[in-house]
Amino acid sequence: MTATAPAPVASLLRLLPVLAALLGTLLVTASPASAHAALTASDPKDGAVVATAPAQVTLSFSEQVAMGDDSIRVMDPAGKRVDTGEHQNLCEGSMIKYGVLLHSGLPNGTYTVAWQAVSADSHPISGAFTFSVGAPSATSVTLPAQQVGGGPVGLAYGFARYAAYAGFTLLAGGGAFVLLCWRRGVTIWAVQRVVLSGWVTLTAATLVMLLLRNPYTGSGKFADAFDMSGLKAVLETKTGASLVSRLLLLGAAALFVAVLFGAYARKQERAAEADAQEKKDTGDLTFGLAVGGSVVAAGIAATWALSEHASTGIQPAIAMPVDILHLLAVAVWLGGLVTLVTALYRVPDLEREAVLKFSRVAFISVLVLVATGIYQSWRQLGTWSALTGTDYGKLLIVKVGLVAVLVGVAYVSRSWTARLGEAGAASDTVSDEHEAVDEEGAEAPVPVAAGQAPVTEGVSRETDGVSRETAGTETGHGEEPRDPAREAQLARQRVATAKARKKKVRDADGNRAGLRRSVLAEAGVAVVLLAVTTNLTSTEPGRAAEQETGRTGSSSAAVPNRPIKISLPFDTGGEDGKGTARLELDPGRTGSNTLHLWLDRPNGRPLDAPEVRVSFTLPAKDIGPLPLTPDHAGTGHWTSSGVQLPLAGTWRIDVTVRTSDIDQTTVNKNVKIG
Repeated sequence: MTATAPAPVASLLRLLPVLAALLGTLLVTASPASAHAALTASDPKDGAVVATAPAQVTLSFSEQVAMGDDSIRVMDPAGKRVDTGEHQNLCEGSMIKYGVLLHSGLPNGTYTVAWQAVSADSHPISGAFTFSVGAPSATSVTLPAQQVGGGPVGLAYGFARYAAYAGFTLLAGGGAFVLLCWRRGVTIWAVQRVVLSGWVTLTAATLVMLLLRNPYTGSGKFADAFDMSGLKAVLETKTGASLVSRLLLLGAAALFVAVLFGAYARKQERAAEADAQEKKDTGDLTFGLAVGGSVVAAGIAATWALSEHASTGIQPAIAMPVDILHLLAVAVWLGGLVTLVTALYRVPDLEREAVLKFSRVAFISVLVLVATGIYQSWRQLGTWSALTGTDYGKLLIVKVGLVAVLVGVAYVSRSWTARLGEAGAASDTVSDEHEAVDEEGAEAPVPVAAGQAPVTEGVSRETDGVSRETAGTETGHGEEPRDPAREAQLARQRVATAKARKKKVRDADGNRAGLRRSVLAEAGVAVVLLAVTTNLTSTEPGRAAEQETGRTGSSSAAVPNRPIKISLPFDTGGEDGKGTARLELDPGRTGSNTLHLWLDRPNGRPLDAPEVRVSFTLPAKDIGPLPLTPDHAGTGHWTSSGVQLPLAGTWRIDVTVRTSDIDQTTVNKNVKIG
């Protein structure tokens, strides 16, 4: 039974819904670019209660950030700004510190600090915290629910980032495929379209990112994309300079593409009839294109390396070249894969040598990808705990899994490639003999792979019909003048017949059909892998995330944004002595708090105990226990206001419940107070 490949359009249509769903999930559910520079300290601390108003507010970060005049805003309980707007750069040595001066004579109350900056790896970051002068108070300040870098602008910017990576992959990978694996491909329109699509996509995505950069890191409004003052400010940043450099390099890439599909393609069309000198010239041009294309591709890859993760953190001098190699390896592998699957479906006479060469090139690319990926993973994670305990690590696990799947499918493709190579020589020999016989006017079956049924019907009839018409023109009406239009039509028919014959030969080859299916599956996985990689580059690295976690877990921890609620099961041992104590501490910060305590029986009904006591202890500072006897507010409910917790840290809350004269127990739980 003859093995045939599925129709290209039908296969792609079956695959597209799955790919679209996966890609949409990755892009739509992706959170705004996480903070790649972590806030490590502030003065005053988050939630602190100070006796007198400070002269300034300072913020310290884990790495360099870019801040503007309004990057730090301080507002009083009524929402009025109380900072002078004088931005201070207090960086010294390895310490990254910025501040803003406050007006003098600030009254008591709770003040809100809102800050916004751009980390050194190009991603916007923001945050807010409060401190109190004298004693905490109510505040009317409401902060935007949308984080900087989020919303529709953030989604559009993220899609442009993905499109830029995809465009670079097609441009660099397609160019490498034709120069390294299949030089005849420069004359094929389907292959040209892959490379040109990559150039257009990358150029358009870069322009979109340049325009959206100002609202992406600022207001979040599309209208600000055409703010000339904002665009000027973007051009003065490292990211803006990288995007402009990429556009300039794309101009050089356009020249490379023009020569590749212009002069070089014409030389390839004349390769069969070329003399020794012309072949030497073609070889020199090939070398020049390979070197020039490599330089341009490396330059474009450097625009990412110089402005994103690789440019910050530890060992940037090593990380940036490694990142360039990583991007080039991804482009050569995945871009070449897309070009190969296009050629397998659009070019019936794709030479087996091209597939074999790409198999070797892809293998080398995977080795480079793994080596550079291991280094990047160590650099961005630092610890094993960051691999499973941070968003970056979890995404990295997904990426490694997808690469493993892709390598597995690639192994299957290599198996089909090997079979194609074994059967290819015999198939080509038979095909050449058939063409020789057919030129003499004989009718012969179309050759197929060993063990398959011959394909004769249809092609032979078409050939026979064209031959008879040609014979009639040349012999039966020899006395009549030749019709140029008719001769041109017959020539086109002969070409179409030859193409149909070759296509049927290739489609009847089960090895080639299997290779098409496996390469198409590779391309599908590659699309999802590219989306995960794009999301990974906009996620906070594990090292920075753990630094931020360490800060929030210390005594200067950020306060929770809701009251502390805990449940403590208890059993006094006597009658009606079992139940659960539910305690709520609002706002759960240093300073004044309101406490509520409820006792519930196992059946959920309230339990009224003769006595309930609460105490607070901070072991790290040898403070406490601070005793508290809450007021009875109702059946099973006790409350107390003005509960003072002087310092931030991990406090132990002890709840003592007495249900009779002799039945009593104490239960406790540790909570973090900011």
